[in-house]
Amino acid sequence: MDFNPSSRSEQWRSKLQAFFDAEVLPRHRAWLAHAAANQDSPPFMAELQKKARAAGLWNLGLPELAEDEPGTKLTNLEYAPLAEIMGRLFWAPEAFNCQAPDVPNMIALQNCATPEQKKRWLYPLLEAKTRSAFGMTEPDVASSDATNIATRMVRDGSDYVINGRKWFITGAAHPRCSFLIVMGVTDADADRTRRHSCIMVPMDSPGVRLVRRLSWMGCQDHVAPIGELTFENVRVPAENLLGAEGDGFKVAQVRLGPARIHHCMRSIGLCELLIELMMARAAERSTFGRTIIQYDTVQRWIAEARVELEQARLLAYRCAWALDQSGHHGAWRDVSLIKVAVPAMLQKIADRAMQVFGAMGGSEDTPIHQALAWGRLLRIGDGPDEVHLRQIFRMEPMPPWSIADSPYLAARPA
Repeated sequence: MDFNPSSRSEQWRSKLQAFFDAEVLPRHRAWLAHAAANQDSPPFMAELQKKARAAGLWNLGLPELAEDEPGTKLTNLEYAPLAEIMGRLFWAPEAFNCQAPDVPNMIALQNCATPEQKKRWLYPLLEAKTRSAFGMTEPDVASSDATNIATRMVRDGSDYVINGRKWFITGAAHPRCSFLIVMGVTDADADRTRRHSCIMVPMDSPGVRLVRRLSWMGCQDHVAPIGELTFENVRVPAENLLGAEGDGFKVAQVRLGPARIHHCMRSIGLCELLIELMMARAAERSTFGRTIIQYDTVQRWIAEARVELEQARLLAYRCAWALDQSGHHGAWRDVSLIKVAVPAMLQKIADRAMQVFGAMGGSEDTPIHQALAWGRLLRIGDGPDEVHLRQIFRMEPMPPWSIADSPYLAARPA
């Protein structure tokens, strides 16, 4: 495994950094002002996306683009340092059409959709002409065990009729969200992993109702607003089924692998920003006759943050490498490892940054409180820590010896 960036990767990283510094970061305060009063993307976003696409910085997180699909076609390992740059601002990925949940939905459609479905659902996403969501989590069941998902999708002639309730659906409350990929039960009598299917549901279908826009720990996701939805006798054509009936878990896993690693890649970039903020704040503030940065405790916080961040980055790069080498099925252990490690790291570093900043760290003036909330959300979303730890344990091999006859232990006296 060689994680040194290739010359190609470094060229794209430098190009993205220059674009970020010149075009994205200078608009951050305007974005904040717009987000405080609006639920849609700011007026400058379309222009910014046009510039990014003209620069070749488009659909960066899609390594399997076809020849007729717009994008840069980087490997996962090449994309990782670019995702870090975008992760410094919560809204930056949208400028490059790299935002969740649209990118994982694109990947699901790339892998599972028919040519006709791709034309209708995938291509508008690739062109940033629409937005999407993935309807999985439900309020009335423990969705950490996805086999609990209870929304019913009953075949009726050439249609499916959908009834159920979904919540914490990222992107569902966005004004431009035109469709959802909804997961539900199509055969309650099948094997527990074959009961569910995924189907595309237009947001304007009769019976689809946006109940409310949700926040998390008081924070709004302005890029992909979170929604709670109900489906009351929603009728959609059977041709909207994504994959075969019973393939719900297959579709979900195809999209969840990249979704998890992309979240972690961006979180690493956010942690880099938090360390920079801690350094600057601690150097500029004084207490009891000396600057905060001169205190051993603060130096230790920053040093520990650097250790944790470098460890997490290596895990993320190895996971990206494994995805490139073996595909989604060969990288599940690595995906679970980073899904546990990175959100925990983000929480720790954000908590230290908040302590360094004092009251300002919990205000709207900095991204620290959002980083802390985001780290906590990631420990639940896309599979809680406990599910991933269970998966990691199951992949841990049992040694070929027992304690009684272990060659590593001293012999017991007769």
